[in-house]
Amino acid sequence: MKKVIALVLSLVLCLSLFAGCGKVDDAKVIKVAASPTPHALILKTVADVMAEDGWTLEVIEYSDYVIPNNVVEDGEVDANYFQHVPYLDTFNAENGTHLVSVAAIHYEPFAIYPGTKVHLEDLVAGDKIAIPNDGSNRARALMLLEDAGLIKLAEGVGMQATVLDITEYSVDVKIIEMEAAQLANIRDDVAFAVINGNYALHAGLFAGNDGIWVEDPENANVYANVLVVKEGNENSEKTKALIAALQSETVQKYLETVYPGSVVPCF
Repeated sequence: MKKVIALVLSLVLCLSLFAGCGKVDDAKVIKVAASPTPHALILKTVADVMAEDGWTLEVIEYSDYVIPNNVVEDGEVDANYFQHVPYLDTFNAENGTHLVSVAAIHYEPFAIYPGTKVHLEDLVAGDKIAIPNDGSNRARALMLLEDAGLIKLAEGVGMQATVLDITEYSVDVKIIEMEAAQLANIRDDVAFAVINGNYALHAGLFAGNDGIWVEDPENANVYANVLVVKEGNENSEKTKALIAALQSETVQKYLETVYPGSVVPCF
């Protein structure tokens, strides 16, 4: 009986040792929530470089704009990378979250993409134009339509603009709002769609090549996609490591090579 007990204890000890050998130091694991394209792909380009400094980068992909902020607020992940500051500010105000931007990484120009029509001058009364339905991106889309000469907005509405602020249409079109993730999928049902950069890229659309009216690049300062953490973590070692990796020459070359004109470095 004593021999059996001794054997069992030896096996338990061996298993414990093997388990310990494979354990990753949680203090060196960085979890980041990101949109699949291009954010998650950008992060994956620097994973090996970060590993050389002892960091394990875990990228968790989300296809919406809500959960990535909630998981940072709840402490499930260390940071997220998918949004611009106007969206972040609106989210914090509406949800009582405590999220902060710590670094601008890249800019994705909004564009009007063809649906059933390919030229803006082909619009006729009754045609539909689809835009995002979340506050900051709705306003951004409306301002792009105004820039293209399709509508006029009430003076001074800026980032608070809604369809109720349209004072004039060049053609009596119908503007429909929907979740940003769905815009690329409904182009067969609308004349045109204003699509967020990441969802356009995910659908194989490039603003520089496929967009028929592209946002002024001067907006890069406002709509830069940023790295976001929970308030209080701005100067943590994990945050510093992420900023250094994302604002590196590796990322700059990757963006300029893979997404020329559609994902522009901001550093």
